[in-house]
Amino acid sequence: MRDNQNLQNRFLRQLDIVPPEKLSFPVTVIGAGAIGSATVATLAKMGCSDITVWDADTLEDINIPNQLCKPAMISRPKVEALAELVDELTEIQIKQVNRRYMGQSLEGVVIVTVDNMTTRQKVWKRVKLNRKIPLLIDARMGAEFARIYTIRPLNIEEADFYEQNLYSNDDAEHLPCSARSIIYCPTVIAGYIALLVKQHALSRPIPREVLIDLPNLLLQT
Repeated sequence: MRDNQNLQNRFLRQLDIVPPEKLSFPVTVIGAGAIGSATVATLAKMGCSDITVWDADTLEDINIPNQLCKPAMISRPKVEALAELVDELTEIQIKQVNRRYMGQSLEGVVIVTVDNMTTRQKVWKRVKLNRKIPLLIDARMGAEFARIYTIRPLNIEEADFYEQNLYSNDDAEHLPCSARSIIYCPTVIAGYIALLVKQHALSRPIPREVLIDLPNLLLQT
């Protein structure tokens, strides 16, 4: 990244909203799919410069309409393709972990954007009561609807609330392949996640659960 003066110039139009130096903490994103790719690009555009991304998948043709990637990137690892795109857009180099998350140690703000509950349970085992992790953001999307949890792992009440919403893969809603995602959903969700990260950076209140109903233009905390 550029020096501090150039950073101030680059982010001039948002300095009164959140200056980039407030966003220097580590951010870990588990999942580089629809929500994950849009979230990482949005956070980097906002000024987050210490981003690590986990994903073991490769890009397929069906990913092109609903993920931030180029058609020429098909068959490449998602984290590699995303890192290249983010570098082109922002000059920020994200840390790539081209593996499935299996319970490894984590730090910083952790954002979960995967499509299965098993991985969420593994993340939570590492996050709960972990002093290195001030915030967990868990974004879940089904077609045009989303539910986002924002949990402080050291807060017992919030931790208990989150655990009540950690169900199994069998209990999750299964949508037909042709109704799982459309691009305006992950981009809206990514924007809201970035807002949550900004609120955290400025020590402002954050709702622990948000429901987003895009067809009806509703957002409920």
